[in-house]
Amino acid sequence: MKKEAKAFPPRNIGAVNGMDGSNAAQETPAQRDFERTGIWIFDLDNTLYPAACNLFAEVDVRMTEFIGKQLGVPMAYARHLQKSYFRQFGTTLSGLMRIHKFDPQPFLDYVHNIDLSVVDEAPDLAAAIEALQGRKLIYTNGSRRHAERVAEKLGVLHLFEDICDITACEFVAKPEPDAFDRMMRRHDVAPLEAAMFEDMPHNLETPHTLGMTTVLVEPDHKDHPAHMQIRRWQARPKYIHHTTDDLTRFLEGLVAHGSETEAGSSAVKPSE
Repeated sequence: MKKEAKAFPPRNIGAVNGMDGSNAAQETPAQRDFERTGIWIFDLDNTLYPAACNLFAEVDVRMTEFIGKQLGVPMAYARHLQKSYFRQFGTTLSGLMRIHKFDPQPFLDYVHNIDLSVVDEAPDLAAAIEALQGRKLIYTNGSRRHAERVAEKLGVLHLFEDICDITACEFVAKPEPDAFDRMMRRHDVAPLEAAMFEDMPHNLETPHTLGMTTVLVEPDHKDHPAHMQIRRWQARPKYIHHTTDDLTRFLEGLVAHGSETEAGSSAVKPSE
């Protein structure tokens, strides 16, 4: 399942598969459905498992601990740096690498060494993912090992063709457009044929621009700053085409709609 790392020269993502002013650029979000979807891309944390598991709380504490120990600073200042780098660079790790020249691997190993006992096996989710027609990928800003552990605990690891982690993208993280470019090149993803499932709204802006169908998996535990912003929305952003607070039910609806379509039915597809 694991592929060798590649070097990725920069590319203008606006010229990719219909983003040269043709199909995707002329579409409106309301037109984005799953009729042509053959590549299903899932974020890991708070997407494949419920945000109520609150694994981020464990990771959050361990990030602060790691920064404090490595820089020899008080925990309060370590936490300040952690949050400042997240806001400034998109991920805490990106800031640590740029400002302090941290080796990323010890950081990833430490912060993802967490207790997964709160994550339950999800047979209904596994059945829904298995029923999707096409390729399936996990795309995460975390580590491969963390994704493997969580997906194995859920009982879905065997359903995915591969995992694209932060190391595979040479530590360029979502939501950077270059991160998506690296993922697509590595896994031969045609964006007009892809659907992206995410819990972080800002991580769906680039997929929308590229022509992917986007699905926001709304967290049931909104303690992350990006999740808190959802509460303040007056309307759903145009780069989010579908939303759900129940990934399993949403996928089951897609599968059912696909079966009905094949049988000649005119059933309405889910959009919420």
